[in-house]
Amino acid sequence: MRTVLYTGKGGVGKTTTAAATAVCAAERGLRTLVVSTDAAHSLGDVLEHEVGPKPRRIAPKLTAVEVDPRVEMAHHWGSIRDYLVQLFRYQGIEEIVAEELALLPGAEEITALLAVEEQAKSRRFDLIVVDCAPTDSTLRLVTLPDVAHGALRLLLFVQRALSGVVTPLARNLVPVPLPDAAVFADAERLLYRRLREIRNRITHSQTSVRFVVTPERMVIDEARRAWTDLSLFEVTADAVIMNRLLPEVAAEEEFFRDWYRVQAERVDEVQELFAPLRLLRAPLQDDEATGLERLARHGEALFGGESPAAVLSDPPRLRFTRGEGGYRALLPLPHAVAEELDVVKVDDDLVVSTGVRRRAVKLPRRLAALEVQAARLRDGELEVTFGRAGAGR
Repeated sequence: MRTVLYTGKGGVGKTTTAAATAVCAAERGLRTLVVSTDAAHSLGDVLEHEVGPKPRRIAPKLTAVEVDPRVEMAHHWGSIRDYLVQLFRYQGIEEIVAEELALLPGAEEITALLAVEEQAKSRRFDLIVVDCAPTDSTLRLVTLPDVAHGALRLLLFVQRALSGVVTPLARNLVPVPLPDAAVFADAERLLYRRLREIRNRITHSQTSVRFVVTPERMVIDEARRAWTDLSLFEVTADAVIMNRLLPEVAAEEEFFRDWYRVQAERVDEVQELFAPLRLLRAPLQDDEATGLERLARHGEALFGGESPAAVLSDPPRLRFTRGEGGYRALLPLPHAVAEELDVVKVDDDLVVSTGVRRRAVKLPRRLAALEVQAARLRDGELEVTFGRAGAGR
């Protein structure tokens, strides 16, 4: 099953692009679900249909849903959420405020991913199109399974060790609500099964991110940095959508001539910066592209004879190789800055930092027994060489 995530700086038209992709795919016969994970939902406005937290069919092959973190958290977090609400209420916090506080940092992103994964596992759809929040929120969304897994694993270990000794004694001595077996059961289910499933979904070869940009410097730069961060976590991008392009006739109008020239330069720049990703061009609309009919036309103009569900490009991924120089790990990091990179081996993990983001890459058993001999960035790819301790020194 194919999953496509659209992201970009706020205001570039990603919701419209995601909706147009979904409508176009549905018109071509694909069972399609379009999902909004943006806290400020506008998907229903673009589709001109009422859309809520439960999937709703709005056309024969098209279903839409706007994820509500509170609904999803109650469904997926179960006892964890109830325990947190109970704990906050004990501290004198009103119930409504306690429920807000129970949405821990990252909870909204996790619940959004859980909702997408649940729909994917249902096998009711051929294509899921995700309208993500603006770029920074999307980065938190797709990198959270890696980050949360390590943090939750440590927290769960400590909590379980303490509760096994303290809770039976303390329950009769202190009035503070203490977690019970159900809380730990939900935490383990989230940690060991659900986060792993989400991680597998996000890094699957049939999942891609598509960047929506406009011919503006800040927008392009933000997308370029996002591509670096996504690549660190092995989240593959397959296309860039250049949105709101002036038609060629604009070059003949004095008022638009310079604007059209700058736009053409930016298109060439994006083509070069994001190679080998596919570049799709979306024309500037004479009115808002809302409603199924206009969205269908917008989708046709965007994809032409290409399927909206196609994997439009397949850039290289993380791979481990063996050659004359020994074992190597090759991790694509387009536009990474060598001076900002930090690479170190910690136990069985290769920890890579790009200055802003950090990820621990689980090494194959054979490489885990070796030491890092060298690391270099070449042509947008991090190359790490492994060898026996002391070798080559």
